Amino acid sequence: MALYTHHLPDWKRREVEEIKQATGGYSLVGLVDMYGIPAAQLQQIRRNLRGIAVIRMARNTLMHHAFAELGGEFEQVRKYINGNSALIYSNENPFRLFKLLEQNKTKMAAKAGQAAPEDIVVEKGPTSFKPGPIVGELQQAGIPAGIEGGKVRIKETKTVVKKGAIINARQADVLAKLGIKPMDVGLVLQVAFYQGSAFEPDVLNIDEQAILDQIGLAATQAFNLSVNAAIPTAETIGAILARAEREARSLGVEAPVYAKEIVGAIIGKAYRETAAVRTAVGEY
Repeated sequence: MALYTHHLPDWKRREVEEIKQATGGYSLVGLVDMYGIPAAQLQQIRRNLRGIAVIRMARNTLMHHAFAELGGEFEQVRKYINGNSALIYSNENPFRLFKLLEQNKTKMAAKAGQAAPEDIVVEKGPTSFKPGPIVGELQQAGIPAGIEGGKVRIKETKTVVKKGAIINARQADVLAKLGIKPMDVGLVLQVAFYQGSAFEPDVLNIDEQAILDQIGLAATQAFNLSVNAAIPTAETIGAILARAEREARSLGVEAPVYAKEIVGAIIGKAYRETAAVRTAVGEY
Protein backbone atom coordinates (compact mmCIF):
# COMPACT_ATOMS: atom_id res chain seq x y z
CA MET A 1 0.00 0.00 0.00
CA ALA A 2 2.92 2.33 0.61
CA LEU A 3 3.38 2.72 -3.13
CA TYR A 4 0.02 4.50 -3.32
CA THR A 5 0.21 6.82 -0.31
CA HIS A 6 2.40 9.52 -1.86
CA HIS A 7 0.78 12.81 -2.88
CA LEU A 8 -1.03 12.98 -6.22
CA PRO A 9 -1.60 16.17 -8.24
CA ASP A 10 -5.14 17.49 -7.88
CA TRP A 11 -6.32 16.36 -11.31
CA LYS A 12 -5.06 12.82 -10.71
CA ARG A 13 -6.65 12.76 -7.26
CA ARG A 14 -9.99 13.81 -8.79
CA GLU A 15 -9.79 11.02 -11.36
CA VAL A 16 -8.92 8.43 -8.69
CA GLU A 17 -11.92 9.56 -6.64
CA GLU A 18 -14.16 9.40 -9.72
CA ILE A 19 -13.03 5.83 -10.41
CA LYS A 20 -13.72 4.87 -6.80
CA GLN A 21 -17.12 6.52 -6.84
CA ALA A 22 -18.15 4.84 -10.10
CA THR A 23 -16.94 1.47 -8.81
CA GLY A 24 -19.29 1.77 -5.85
CA GLY A 25 -22.21 2.81 -8.05
CA TYR A 26 -22.52 -0.37 -10.13
CA SER A 27 -23.02 -4.04 -9.29
CA LEU A 28 -20.35 -5.05 -11.85
CA VAL A 29 -16.93 -3.53 -12.44
CA GLY A 30 -14.59 -5.00 -15.01
CA LEU A 31 -11.68 -4.45 -17.35
CA VAL A 32 -11.76 -4.58 -21.13
CA ASP A 33 -8.86 -4.76 -23.57
CA MET A 34 -9.04 -1.85 -26.03
CA TYR A 35 -6.14 -2.96 -28.25
CA GLY A 36 -6.56 -2.33 -31.97
CA ILE A 37 -10.09 -0.91 -31.89
CA PRO A 38 -10.58 1.93 -34.42
CA ALA A 39 -12.12 5.09 -32.98
CA ALA A 40 -15.22 4.85 -35.18
CA GLN A 41 -15.92 1.32 -34.02
CA LEU A 42 -15.40 2.26 -30.37
CA GLN A 43 -17.96 5.05 -30.74
CA GLN A 44 -20.43 2.58 -32.25
CA ILE A 45 -19.86 0.14 -29.38
CA ARG A 46 -20.50 2.91 -26.86
CA ARG A 47 -23.77 3.72 -28.62
CA ASN A 48 -24.81 0.06 -28.68
CA LEU A 49 -24.09 -0.31 -24.96
CA ARG A 50 -25.83 2.91 -23.92
CA GLY A 51 -28.01 2.22 -20.89
CA ILE A 52 -26.32 -1.17 -20.40
CA ALA A 53 -22.66 -0.44 -19.68
CA VAL A 54 -20.30 2.50 -19.29
CA ILE A 55 -16.74 2.41 -20.63
CA ARG A 56 -14.19 4.62 -18.90
CA MET A 57 -10.60 5.04 -20.03
CA ALA A 58 -8.02 5.98 -17.42
CA ARG A 59 -4.30 5.73 -16.89
CA ASN A 60 -3.20 2.40 -15.55
CA THR A 61 -1.40 4.01 -12.61
CA LEU A 62 -4.59 5.80 -11.57
CA MET A 63 -6.59 2.59 -11.79
CA HIS A 64 -3.98 0.95 -9.57
CA HIS A 65 -4.30 3.83 -7.10
CA ALA A 66 -8.08 3.63 -7.02
CA PHE A 67 -8.35 -0.13 -6.50
CA ALA A 68 -5.53 -0.18 -3.96
CA GLU A 69 -7.35 2.49 -1.94
CA LEU A 70 -10.66 0.63 -2.22
CA GLY A 71 -8.91 -2.49 -0.94
CA GLY A 72 -10.68 -5.75 -0.14
CA GLU A 73 -11.93 -7.69 -3.15
CA PHE A 74 -11.02 -4.81 -5.47
CA GLU A 75 -7.31 -5.44 -4.81
CA GLN A 76 -7.72 -8.41 -7.17
CA VAL A 77 -8.59 -6.09 -10.07
CA ARG A 78 -5.08 -4.71 -10.22
CA LYS A 79 -3.46 -7.92 -11.44
CA TYR A 80 -5.57 -7.79 -14.64
CA ILE A 81 -4.64 -4.21 -15.59
CA ASN A 82 -2.38 -4.01 -18.64
CA GLY A 83 -1.31 -1.40 -21.16
CA ASN A 84 -4.60 -1.48 -23.09
CA SER A 85 -7.06 -1.83 -20.22
CA ALA A 86 -10.13 0.33 -19.74
CA LEU A 87 -12.82 0.17 -17.09
CA ILE A 88 -16.34 -1.07 -17.76
CA TYR A 89 -19.25 -0.61 -15.38
CA SER A 90 -22.66 -2.25 -15.58
CA ASN A 91 -25.60 -3.53 -13.57
CA GLU A 92 -25.94 -6.54 -15.86
CA ASN A 93 -24.73 -9.95 -14.76
CA PRO A 94 -21.29 -10.86 -16.19
CA PHE A 95 -22.61 -13.59 -18.50
CA ARG A 96 -24.99 -11.23 -20.27
CA LEU A 97 -22.35 -8.49 -20.46
CA PHE A 98 -19.83 -10.90 -22.00
CA LYS A 99 -22.41 -11.97 -24.58
CA LEU A 100 -23.23 -8.35 -25.46
CA LEU A 101 -19.55 -7.52 -25.95
CA GLU A 102 -19.14 -10.56 -28.20
CA GLN A 103 -22.16 -9.52 -30.26
CA ASN A 104 -20.61 -6.08 -30.77
CA LYS A 105 -17.46 -7.48 -32.36
CA THR A 106 -16.94 -7.04 -36.09
CA LYS A 107 -14.70 -8.71 -38.65
CA MET A 108 -11.67 -6.89 -40.00
CA ALA A 109 -8.86 -7.67 -42.39
CA ALA A 110 -5.74 -9.21 -40.89
CA LYS A 111 -2.53 -7.26 -40.45
CA ALA A 112 0.97 -8.64 -40.76
CA GLY A 113 2.22 -9.93 -37.42
CA GLN A 114 -1.20 -10.88 -36.05
CA ALA A 115 -1.94 -14.44 -34.97
CA ALA A 116 -4.72 -16.26 -36.82
CA PRO A 117 -7.71 -16.70 -34.47
CA GLU A 118 -8.70 -19.83 -36.40
CA ASP A 119 -7.67 -21.72 -39.51
CA ILE A 120 -7.89 -19.24 -42.39
CA VAL A 121 -9.21 -21.11 -45.41
CA VAL A 122 -9.49 -19.90 -49.00
CA GLU A 123 -12.14 -21.82 -50.94
CA LYS A 124 -11.59 -22.97 -54.50
CA GLY A 125 -13.57 -21.31 -57.25
CA PRO A 126 -13.66 -18.23 -59.48
CA THR A 127 -12.63 -14.75 -58.31
CA SER A 128 -13.45 -11.30 -59.60
CA PHE A 129 -9.84 -10.68 -60.64
CA LYS A 130 -8.77 -10.33 -64.25
CA PRO A 131 -5.50 -11.98 -65.34
CA GLY A 132 -2.49 -10.14 -64.02
CA PRO A 133 0.04 -10.04 -61.20
CA ILE A 134 -2.57 -11.29 -58.74
CA VAL A 135 -1.99 -14.84 -59.99
CA GLY A 136 1.64 -14.75 -58.87
CA GLU A 137 0.69 -13.06 -55.60
CA LEU A 138 -1.79 -15.81 -54.81
CA GLN A 139 0.71 -18.53 -55.65
CA GLN A 140 3.40 -16.89 -53.52
CA ALA A 141 0.96 -16.87 -50.60
CA GLY A 142 0.49 -20.63 -51.06
CA ILE A 143 -2.81 -20.43 -52.92
CA PRO A 144 -2.88 -22.39 -56.21
CA ALA A 145 -4.42 -20.17 -58.89
CA GLY A 146 -4.75 -20.02 -62.66
CA ILE A 147 -6.69 -18.38 -65.47
CA GLU A 148 -10.06 -19.75 -66.55
CA GLY A 149 -12.67 -18.02 -68.69
CA GLY A 150 -10.81 -14.74 -68.59
CA LYS A 151 -10.82 -14.65 -64.79
CA VAL A 152 -8.46 -15.76 -62.05
CA ARG A 153 -9.63 -19.01 -60.49
CA ILE A 154 -8.44 -20.64 -57.26
CA LYS A 155 -7.79 -24.26 -58.15
CA GLU A 156 -8.28 -25.90 -54.77
CA THR A 157 -9.41 -25.11 -51.25
CA LYS A 158 -6.36 -24.19 -49.20
CA THR A 159 -5.66 -23.48 -45.52
CA VAL A 160 -3.47 -20.40 -45.85
CA VAL A 161 -2.73 -19.89 -42.15
CA LYS A 162 -3.21 -22.36 -39.33
CA LYS A 163 -4.88 -21.27 -36.11
CA GLY A 164 -2.34 -19.53 -33.86
CA ALA A 165 0.22 -19.03 -36.62
CA ILE A 166 1.50 -15.53 -37.39
CA ILE A 167 0.14 -13.94 -40.57
CA ASN A 168 2.91 -12.55 -42.75
CA ALA A 169 2.69 -9.44 -44.93
CA ARG A 170 2.18 -11.37 -48.17
CA GLN A 171 -0.65 -13.44 -46.69
CA ALA A 172 -2.30 -10.35 -45.15
CA ASP A 173 -2.22 -8.53 -48.48
CA VAL A 174 -3.72 -11.44 -50.42
CA LEU A 175 -6.43 -12.11 -47.84
CA ALA A 176 -7.43 -8.46 -47.91
CA LYS A 177 -7.66 -8.50 -51.70
CA LEU A 178 -9.86 -11.61 -51.51
CA GLY A 179 -12.13 -9.84 -49.02
CA ILE A 180 -11.40 -12.34 -46.25
CA LYS A 181 -11.67 -10.70 -42.82
CA PRO A 182 -10.65 -13.24 -40.17
CA MET A 183 -9.99 -10.91 -37.24
CA ASP A 184 -12.61 -10.24 -34.55
CA VAL A 185 -12.31 -6.65 -33.38
CA GLY A 186 -14.12 -5.32 -30.34
CA LEU A 187 -13.92 -4.97 -26.59
CA VAL A 188 -12.41 -8.05 -24.96
CA LEU A 189 -13.59 -8.57 -21.41
CA GLN A 190 -10.53 -9.36 -19.30
CA VAL A 191 -12.31 -9.81 -15.97
CA ALA A 192 -15.62 -8.91 -14.34
CA PHE A 193 -16.08 -8.53 -10.58
CA TYR A 194 -19.66 -9.21 -9.56
CA GLN A 195 -21.14 -9.94 -6.14
CA GLY A 196 -17.71 -10.56 -4.64
CA SER A 197 -16.48 -13.00 -7.31
CA ALA A 198 -14.10 -12.61 -10.25
CA PHE A 199 -15.30 -13.96 -13.61
CA GLU A 200 -12.75 -14.52 -16.38
CA PRO A 201 -13.64 -15.01 -20.08
CA ASP A 202 -13.17 -18.79 -20.09
CA VAL A 203 -15.90 -19.04 -17.42
CA LEU A 204 -18.23 -16.60 -19.14
CA ASN A 205 -17.87 -18.06 -22.65
CA ILE A 206 -20.62 -20.67 -22.42
CA ASP A 207 -22.80 -22.34 -25.03
CA GLU A 208 -26.27 -21.35 -23.83
CA GLN A 209 -28.07 -23.93 -25.95
CA ALA A 210 -25.82 -26.71 -24.65
CA ILE A 211 -26.53 -25.63 -21.06
CA LEU A 212 -30.28 -25.53 -21.74
CA ASP A 213 -30.10 -29.00 -23.31
CA GLN A 214 -28.26 -30.33 -20.25
CA ILE A 215 -30.85 -28.79 -17.91
CA GLY A 216 -33.66 -30.28 -19.99
CA LEU A 217 -32.01 -33.72 -19.91
CA ALA A 218 -31.49 -33.47 -16.14
CA ALA A 219 -35.15 -32.49 -15.64
CA THR A 220 -36.32 -35.46 -17.74
CA GLN A 221 -34.07 -37.87 -15.86
CA ALA A 222 -35.22 -36.51 -12.48
CA PHE A 223 -38.86 -36.84 -13.55
CA ASN A 224 -38.36 -40.44 -14.68
CA LEU A 225 -36.50 -41.32 -11.46
CA SER A 226 -39.30 -39.84 -9.35
CA VAL A 227 -41.96 -41.80 -11.26
CA ASN A 228 -40.07 -45.12 -11.33
CA ALA A 229 -39.10 -44.91 -7.65
CA ALA A 230 -42.62 -43.74 -6.72
CA ILE A 231 -41.32 -40.58 -5.03
CA PRO A 232 -44.32 -38.22 -5.24
CA THR A 233 -43.80 -34.55 -6.07
CA ALA A 234 -46.18 -31.90 -7.33
CA GLU A 235 -44.84 -32.46 -10.86
CA THR A 236 -44.89 -36.28 -10.85
CA ILE A 237 -47.82 -37.35 -8.68
CA GLY A 238 -50.14 -37.54 -11.69
CA ALA A 239 -47.73 -39.74 -13.65
CA ILE A 240 -47.11 -41.98 -10.59
CA LEU A 241 -50.86 -42.54 -10.05
CA ALA A 242 -51.41 -43.22 -13.76
CA ARG A 243 -48.57 -45.75 -13.76
CA ALA A 244 -49.92 -47.43 -10.63
CA GLU A 245 -53.37 -47.66 -12.20
CA ARG A 246 -51.97 -49.25 -15.37
CA GLU A 247 -49.94 -51.79 -13.39
CA ALA A 248 -52.89 -52.63 -11.11
CA ARG A 249 -55.14 -53.07 -14.15
CA SER A 250 -52.59 -55.35 -15.85
CA LEU A 251 -52.21 -57.41 -12.66
CA GLY A 252 -55.99 -57.68 -12.27
CA VAL A 253 -56.38 -58.93 -15.84
CA GLU A 254 -53.52 -61.46 -15.57
CA ALA A 255 -54.49 -62.82 -12.10
CA PRO A 256 -57.49 -62.66 -12.92
CA VAL A 257 -59.07 -60.56 -10.17
CA TYR A 258 -62.68 -59.90 -11.02
CA ALA A 259 -63.54 -56.25 -10.59
CA LYS A 260 -66.11 -54.09 -12.29
CA GLU A 261 -63.47 -51.91 -13.93
CA ILE A 262 -61.60 -54.76 -15.63
CA VAL A 263 -64.12 -57.55 -16.14
CA GLY A 264 -64.44 -56.58 -19.81
CA ALA A 265 -60.68 -56.86 -20.28
CA ILE A 266 -60.64 -60.28 -18.53
CA ILE A 267 -63.41 -61.56 -20.81
CA GLY A 268 -61.59 -60.18 -23.84
CA LYS A 269 -58.39 -61.97 -22.77
CA ALA A 270 -60.29 -65.21 -22.26
CA TYR A 271 -61.89 -64.86 -25.69
CA ARG A 272 -58.52 -64.31 -27.36
CA GLU A 273 -57.01 -67.32 -25.59
CA THR A 274 -60.02 -69.49 -26.58
CA ALA A 275 -59.68 -68.39 -30.18
CA ALA A 276 -55.98 -69.25 -30.11
CA VAL A 277 -56.74 -72.74 -28.75
CA ARG A 278 -59.39 -73.34 -31.43
CA THR A 279 -56.93 -72.33 -34.10
CA ALA A 280 -54.26 -74.64 -32.70
CA VAL A 281 -56.65 -77.61 -32.39
CA GLY A 282 -58.00 -76.96 -35.85
CA GLU A 283 -54.51 -77.36 -37.30
CA TYR A 284 -54.49 -80.93 -36.07
